[in-house]
Amino acid sequence: MSTFAYVNTYAHSVTHVTEKLLLSLKEIIRESGLSPERLTDQWGNLHRGIRTWLNSQHLETVILEVFDSGTDALVGRWDFDIFYSSTGEGGLWVDTDDIKYHILKSGRWPSQCDYRVVVTNKSGRPDVVGWSQCEFRSTEGFVRQSLGTTIGGNEYVSSTASYWRKVQ
Repeated sequence: MSTFAYVNTYAHSVTHVTEKLLLSLKEIIRESGLSPERLTDQWGNLHRGIRTWLNSQHLETVILEVFDSGTDALVGRWDFDIFYSSTGEGGLWVDTDDIKYHILKSGRWPSQCDYRVVVTNKSGRPDVVGWSQCEFRSTEGFVRQSLGTTIGGNEYVSSTASYWRKVQ
């Protein structure tokens, strides 16, 4: 009986964290002055990949790269680092207020910017249709600002958030 309860609770936690990660990305994109249309067009594929890799515990980081569509240079970035644990705070939650505060703090991106969602995985991860390998844009000249834990999925999985800003 306890095995069933764990599996059921873990699956619910994976679904919660997947959905809150994607909704957080949508909020960041929209509040930063970009159109969320590309994200919503890819929602099913993004959901399938993130859920699969959270479930198998291969997902390490979900990254939103924002870049100048003319130069392809990085303009900003948000990282959601994933942590798996059998201890810690229980409950399903998300701290959208902290994310919104830091969006305002970091400012809006120019309208000519584009974005993409990329992930890092542990080796041995299952393949997911629609996902492929890619190179990250350089973060040289940027500094990472951490928000701490922003998404909790019971005691099984959580996510911290951070954003990259240009060094002044």
